[in-house]
Amino acid sequence: MSFLVRKPSRSLAVFSLVGIASTSYLYYRRREDIAMANQTFEISVRTRDSAGNRVASKRVLPLLLPSEVEKQLKAFAKTDSVLRDGIQWNWHTAQVAANSPVEDAFANIIVERDPPPAPSIVEKDSLPASSNGDLLFFTVFDGHGGPYTSRLLSQTLIPTVALELSFLMHQPVSDSPPTASSTLAYLRSFVPQSRASTIPRTFDQSPAYVSLAIQNAFAKLDSELINAPLRIMDGKPSDDPLALASIYPALSGSCALLALLDTGTRNMYVACTGDSRAVAGYVDQETGAWTMEVLTEDQTGRNPNELKRMQSEHPPEESEAVIQRGRVLGGLEPTRAFGDARYKWTREIQERLTKTFFQGSSFWPRPPPSNLKTPPYVTSQPVVTYRTDFLPPPTPSPANPPRSKMRFLILATDGLWDTLSSHDACALVAGHLVGLRGTVPKQELESQLDLTIGTRGIEGKDKASKGKGKDGGGSWTFKDENLATHLARNAFGGGNEQKLRELMSIPAPLARSYRDDITVTVVWWEEGKETEKQQTRAKL
Repeated sequence: MSFLVRKPSRSLAVFSLVGIASTSYLYYRRREDIAMANQTFEISVRTRDSAGNRVASKRVLPLLLPSEVEKQLKAFAKTDSVLRDGIQWNWHTAQVAANSPVEDAFANIIVERDPPPAPSIVEKDSLPASSNGDLLFFTVFDGHGGPYTSRLLSQTLIPTVALELSFLMHQPVSDSPPTASSTLAYLRSFVPQSRASTIPRTFDQSPAYVSLAIQNAFAKLDSELINAPLRIMDGKPSDDPLALASIYPALSGSCALLALLDTGTRNMYVACTGDSRAVAGYVDQETGAWTMEVLTEDQTGRNPNELKRMQSEHPPEESEAVIQRGRVLGGLEPTRAFGDARYKWTREIQERLTKTFFQGSSFWPRPPPSNLKTPPYVTSQPVVTYRTDFLPPPTPSPANPPRSKMRFLILATDGLWDTLSSHDACALVAGHLVGLRGTVPKQELESQLDLTIGTRGIEGKDKASKGKGKDGGGSWTFKDENLATHLARNAFGGGNEQKLRELMSIPAPLARSYRDDITVTVVWWEEGKETEKQQTRAKL
């Protein structure tokens, strides 16, 4: 009996202590929130005076509570993982808005491959078999001029690319010449034919063919997007909902960044249209040292390669006009984008569409750039980078095992790169993966990780924009389980919580002068896991 009496008494004591502790915590937390509730801060804004001139002024804003900041940072955070063929795939996504509505978008999907076509008798002895595997698609879209283009791309780009790849996967190589009108002939014309023993059993095993298929998909989708209003204009009344729905994605624009991880061929492809960026992190399996590789170039007028390309595509007399102040015709920063019809349609087409769709409307689209002469000035064609080493071989050689392996991939819109360097982002992800937590001085993080730079890429951002949102605290913080939120937090302040609160407290549209929309996806993988049955969302 005494045991039965003492046990509930002890439990009640424990619960009482817990209740007292919880009440005390809530009490002091409430007092802290009340103390912070009336805090304000000051920002500089530019307004127009009575004469229409832009002048600088000050505005006082209420400072958000820490709990409200956390809510904003994590509002669109997503954490996903799946186990496929012994590999644990993990991807975290976060989105933090500066515009209202947010102009960024994203989409991720895993597609299971169909079995490849059966090889011929000759091929069986000369070609390695390819396992079915999966296609893992990850995309981020940086919209501008409204959310219409980025939202449309988030629904259509992956299916469009998958359709092109499906065509490649189901076309076994034949020695007979292709017909001149086929897409297959077009792709073959760019890739030299070699000996039969090195020709892939299906075209999707060739990085050159896959890269061209991705470029073809981007071009087809943008062509549909740009030409849809022109086709509808002659067949629909100007107030038809379908007509208006087609013109908004053409008038606004969006950069696109797509990563395709093909576990069947163990190839990885990154396609970039615009100034979003992809960064990979490699780890040395013997020393634990990390190496960063930037897989994309910022495609803006400040990129020498893009400037040279733009000048070569237009008459010599326009060489000084195509890029002004690092921008296309002095206006648009990315030199490659979906939509942005102001830089692709002729002046006559734009004037006709404006009269057809917007005559008498409260919305009036921006007129063509004053120096528009030989459009298009902007292209959707991506630069495709591929790597064949993102996964080690299924049966690595015991005598020569791979020493360095890719461990993670960061995809982010330019809002992140305005305030974080590629090097810093790589260090923050690597530090998180090795277990760092708490606050870490910036100068100590790199030494702890032994991080080196493999490939820097080419930055095309205005140097002045790199100062937006930078904190003076001198430290990084490791407190988020979601790796994408982890990067966004450190981009906005890191260990300087006051700076983070201030940046997150600036409402739209004022926020856009201090930070941009941020969308980040971090993908990483762990090998050697037990295989279990998983479902996929689509199949090729």
